[in-house]
Amino acid sequence: MLLAASIGEDVLRAILQGTPPGTVYALVALGFVLTYKTSGVFNLAFGAQAYISAATFFHARAEWGWPILPALVVSVFLLAPAVGLILERLIFSHLRTGSSVAKLVVALGLSVALPALFDVLIGFDAVAGRTPTGIVPDGDSVFYDPFGIYAFSRDELVAMAVAVVGMVSLAVLFRYTAIGLRMRAVVESPRMTELNGIWSDRVSAFSWAVSSLFAGMAGVLIAPTSNTLAAPDFFNLVVVAVAAAAFGYLVSLPRALIGGLGLGIFIAFFNTFLPRWSDDYGWLEPIQDNLTPALPFVVLFGVLVFSRKIRESTAGVDPLAGVDPPPPSLAAAARSSGLTRATRIFALTFFVITGFIVFTEADPRWLFLITQAVILSTIFLSITVMTGFAGEISLCQGTFAAIGGFTVFQLADRFGTSVMLGMVLGALLAAAVAAALSTTFLRLSGIWVAIATLAFAFFFDAVIVKLPWVGGGETSLLQGTRVPRPVIGPWDFADDKAFLVLALVFFAVVGVAVIQVRGGTVGRTLRALQGSRVAAESVGISPSAARITTFAISGFIAGLGGALLSMHQQNVNYTGNFSPYAALFWMVLVISLGSRTVEGAAQAGAAYALFEAVVLSGAVFGWILRSEDRIPGLFPLDAKWRLILFGLGTIQFARHPEGMVENGKRKASARVERIIAWWVSRREAEPTVGEAAP
Repeated sequence: MLLAASIGEDVLRAILQGTPPGTVYALVALGFVLTYKTSGVFNLAFGAQAYISAATFFHARAEWGWPILPALVVSVFLLAPAVGLILERLIFSHLRTGSSVAKLVVALGLSVALPALFDVLIGFDAVAGRTPTGIVPDGDSVFYDPFGIYAFSRDELVAMAVAVVGMVSLAVLFRYTAIGLRMRAVVESPRMTELNGIWSDRVSAFSWAVSSLFAGMAGVLIAPTSNTLAAPDFFNLVVVAVAAAAFGYLVSLPRALIGGLGLGIFIAFFNTFLPRWSDDYGWLEPIQDNLTPALPFVVLFGVLVFSRKIRESTAGVDPLAGVDPPPPSLAAAARSSGLTRATRIFALTFFVITGFIVFTEADPRWLFLITQAVILSTIFLSITVMTGFAGEISLCQGTFAAIGGFTVFQLADRFGTSVMLGMVLGALLAAAVAAALSTTFLRLSGIWVAIATLAFAFFFDAVIVKLPWVGGGETSLLQGTRVPRPVIGPWDFADDKAFLVLALVFFAVVGVAVIQVRGGTVGRTLRALQGSRVAAESVGISPSAARITTFAISGFIAGLGGALLSMHQQNVNYTGNFSPYAALFWMVLVISLGSRTVEGAAQAGAAYALFEAVVLSGAVFGWILRSEDRIPGLFPLDAKWRLILFGLGTIQFARHPEGMVENGKRKASARVERIIAWWVSRREAEPTVGEAAP
């Protein structure tokens, strides 16, 4: 009897304890559903918008000394809707007829750019070791225990109340108001809506203002739950809440609310009862230690894989999208043979001169940066295959690269295996993991693939990395994940110049292989599937086999590059190199510059490694002016400008999916062709020698 009473009390305590974090997840899930339901955008920048309002509220309270009410009004009810209106007017109003993938790519870029832009403009630095205050006085120090089992803080009670009010308000908006009906109609087809006399621009602007208001309120309510205030924390929390939004299929507000509350309560049950069971059953202890932080990601992945409705869902397509022109071909395929030869000669000359300067004049710092650029270019070729060729958005490329790095570390550290052999085995293991992962979501498409890969990346980050046979466990905390440089016969690649040569060889080999893939059977199969999946299947092409092949090739390339990067730095450096938020910028960068060509990957690698050192530091202007004085008072610029510029660069993806570089090449080629045609026509019009003048 006492045992039953104790279990009943524990159950009630778990429910009460899980409700406050569940309401936090529900708040963010409601914001996701609102944005997706009204604009068709899976807004991964929701966390960035929440961060802006939370940081503004904190800054107003801590630095400017404002009272709670003015700070709340400015940060949530004025700034948040203003940010939404700006994003809608300048960016998403031009993407309403774009594909779901194009909208996701832009949201990814904004998730990186917006926090950095806010920090630079306001002069805000991440807060650590200090808990932000909530929107009610003494919110974290005054508690209420109505059941005598669990005490709620004022902050938790306010969050729960806001979640309920928000859900009810949105339900009323969509069900009983004309603007709600118009908002849903604009999502289906803005052009057909306008034919019916509805001004879609105003409806869309209102939708974004409301959804951004939710983001701002969620950010201010979420901030007091942690003793840090940094953009990655908000992105991580948003990923957790995506599980609740996925439970509502991104369109059901009640299911999203239930999903958020259920997720919080499920985690509380897990944390309440599993420790007791692990005391009786020792084999459960590793599960308790490692799985608890990753429960939201496991739930998210399970919802995506096992939900029949999600598997059968298809991205909404504007009925008038058929009048849109097809994407342009590559610039190299359109220019004349003479211009192609001239371009190749110029490129060869440029690289010969640059290589001579690097190998004769570069100091160790520049050798390190250039080598890192070459290796990252190799890793980015995995995105070229995944996104440029297959049109898939995988947000776990950093995880595949980390598998290669950890494999070479473990084999060298535990068994003394040659790092070159370890690199190949790491690449094969990454390919196998990528292929196995793709088999779990063969029926998913569009943004669901991106969400599934993001869930896997965070699961790997929260659980797998902590295992001793992967990340090294406690040993790595003391010694690091050290990886030696290779020695091949008489060549010792501990020398930086020798290792740069090795990196260049690998990039050249992988680059040629990627070009062969693009022009071979795999590349043609992927192009056929992008053109028309139904038509491709009718001629015997298997989409499932194509996806598995794509993931395997991409995983192999990423794993190879990850192992090479670990050897170069002589340490895996997982957090700085391969963590989900760090690798998110990889995708943003490659897509901004060009995901369809080897040149795009190379330029993305150079931009990632060298942009800060060359441009933001002012070094390039010092070279031009032949002076070490780099325009004092202007340089160096904040390193966050790299995130801002390339994050905002994804905006052009909908108009130019080939990337800024490829688009620039096409325009430059067309301009040169026009100049040549004008020059030839003028020469033909001139009278020849001995020809009589008219």
